[in-house]
Amino acid sequence: MKVLFIGGTGNISTPSSRLAVAKGMDLYVLNRGKAKVDIEGAHSIIGDINKPEELTELKKHKWDVVVNWIAFTPDDIERDIELFKGKTKQYIFISSASCYQTPLSYPVITESTPLCNNLWDYSQGKIQCEDRLQKAYREEGFPITIVRPSLTYDTVIPIAIGGFNTYNTAQRILDGKEIIVHGDGTSLWTVTHSDDFAKGFVGLLGLTTAIGHAFHITSDEVLSWNMIYKILADALGKGAKVVHIASDFICKVEPSFTGTLLADKAESVLFDNTKIKTFVPGFKATIPFSEGIKRTIKWLQENPERQNIDEEKEVKIENVLKAYRSLS
Repeated sequence: MKVLFIGGTGNISTPSSRLAVAKGMDLYVLNRGKAKVDIEGAHSIIGDINKPEELTELKKHKWDVVVNWIAFTPDDIERDIELFKGKTKQYIFISSASCYQTPLSYPVITESTPLCNNLWDYSQGKIQCEDRLQKAYREEGFPITIVRPSLTYDTVIPIAIGGFNTYNTAQRILDGKEIIVHGDGTSLWTVTHSDDFAKGFVGLLGLTTAIGHAFHITSDEVLSWNMIYKILADALGKGAKVVHIASDFICKVEPSFTGTLLADKAESVLFDNTKIKTFVPGFKATIPFSEGIKRTIKWLQENPERQNIDEEKEVKIENVLKAYRSLS
């Protein structure tokens, strides 16, 4: 298969790129060349998808599959429909599980769970993208497949505050400082290693029966947030000084946490992966968080430049802790 990844060298997409090549796919990766990631065996196209008039190399090809890992707005989708209508047999949009109903009326999420998240602009943009693609599929036969990752990690730390592409909470644990865990830490969540995500995702590439369908792809391992932070601390070889603070309070003190917390991680979520397992029978997530986070920490600690401390976020964490202490 001839496959184009727009993006393809990020936290989620890099393992999928490598697996696609390993499966014998003829993979082209379009990006701006800023990521220091080499996908051995893939063709590289350097360019900006937002400047299609400059992408002369792109115009030479027709594709079996086009995947856009970095579309966030309806304008991005309009551009892609214009670029790839009649030039691909399948267009895969990377959406987000944060699009699902918030707050949930039923805690087990399937692909038919309503899409409604009015607390986060990011999620609203993804929902609008899905709406436009569904319209293009119904009215124009544009061959879409929608994939909704949840909290997926490889080169990032999958926690609610002070993690992801920042090393703040990890460094606080190493320094013996207090860290924030939202609520009482007993709500449930699922984190998924990107290598596991790739197994399900690559299985959808070129799958004719997946046209018109949406899928989420997550691990079946369910952990409380207390366990997630404990496992992180264990991977760092330290104990964690946890302060439990209500999500509402955190976001009242620092509203910038609203999107990733109240709009996404504040309540228990359980993903039903029956659909992806039905369409991709070989899919099974096999990397427990206790193993995967050790890989992530090892990778981060191999190069100090990867240990990004966001000073502004550090101030916000301290502001929340100070405000909480002032209550007693």
